[in-house]
Amino acid sequence: MAGLAGQSIQAPAAGRDGLRSGKKVRSGRRKFMLWALAVIGALGLVFVAGLSVFLSRPKFGALPEGERLGRVQASPNYRDGKFQNLIPTRLGGGWTDGEGIRENIRAILGPAKRLIPSVNLPAVKVPDLGRLPDDSLIWFGHSGFLVKLAGKVFLFDPSLGPNASPVPWTTKAFPGTDIYGPGDLPRVDYLLVSHDHWDHVDYPTALALREDAPTVIAPLGVGAHFERWGFGAGKILEGDWWDVFGPEPSLRVTLVPARHFSGRGLTWNQSLWAGFLLEYAGRRIFYGGDGGYLPQYAGFGGKLGPVDLAIIECGQYDPRWKDIHMTPEESVRAALDMGARAAMPVHSGKFTIANHPWDDPFIRFKAAADKASLRAVTPMIGEIVRLGDPGQAFRDWWVGVD
Repeated sequence: MAGLAGQSIQAPAAGRDGLRSGKKVRSGRRKFMLWALAVIGALGLVFVAGLSVFLSRPKFGALPEGERLGRVQASPNYRDGKFQNLIPTRLGGGWTDGEGIRENIRAILGPAKRLIPSVNLPAVKVPDLGRLPDDSLIWFGHSGFLVKLAGKVFLFDPSLGPNASPVPWTTKAFPGTDIYGPGDLPRVDYLLVSHDHWDHVDYPTALALREDAPTVIAPLGVGAHFERWGFGAGKILEGDWWDVFGPEPSLRVTLVPARHFSGRGLTWNQSLWAGFLLEYAGRRIFYGGDGGYLPQYAGFGGKLGPVDLAIIECGQYDPRWKDIHMTPEESVRAALDMGARAAMPVHSGKFTIANHPWDDPFIRFKAAADKASLRAVTPMIGEIVRLGDPGQAFRDWWVGVD
């Protein structure tokens, strides 16, 4: 042992080479990881920048600001930085709890259920909507419809473009349901928009309406979109639930509560959602917009009075969003709650948003209405509904259509 004193101990040559090789491998790995992180970071920045540019396009509208934002924030229905529903409402199946996870897995892995008709849906086209007779209604599919009363034209929730989405190839209209486009609309006096989702007001239709300068009636905050689209601020009437507008003698439009949500981009619930009661020329027409069943519907009859026709959403229901869309049976129940003399199902027949057969809303609504002795108004797209004719019959046009 004494002979080793003062001598340095060196690793064998093979060992030194191995150490140097290991250092090179680790250095190479670090360089690769840094390079990969740089590439991922650059791609992330490109994606964020691209998304920002995409979301800034005019079709996404605008968020409330200035005086409009002040009115929004002053609403009793605006709390904790966003609009709230009357009762606790779950917007959809999430991934943060067991029930939501199970619902999403079932939806993703479950089979499709005849979501889109395989042939053109039956429809009729009035050659000139400007010559539509008074006291009549035409349904354009989904939630869009037009009413003519005493020479005035009222247009509700129009989505007459080829799809109900900011991405062109998604949420496309069913075959045969696009016989009416934005260019077919007559001069519109009043445009009523229940909320700002893409399937209730699409950009091409809004642009087509801009030239005629209709009066827009909408819930709080929705007017920001229309101002960006070139509608004059003086022609936009925005209100809260139960606000009443009377822009001319004998015309009353009441905004009524709905149970839903809003948003055209990544920011939600900065504008309100609502339904309408239109009272004009002896007619009382209720349109509920979108929304899940509200127990408060039972009190609507006392507030709204007798309703000639309740136009109720009936479609795009799913266990994942049972709070924000009604089943057909709930739609009939809502019409009965408010004492409607007749009911018309909408929010179906044009776009697929939920995983149910395309004709399921009509089959189930008609069955529930018949059972309750409620008159069901079920026109084809484009068929004229005579509002003053309670005996007008409608065929079950969806039967036999695959």
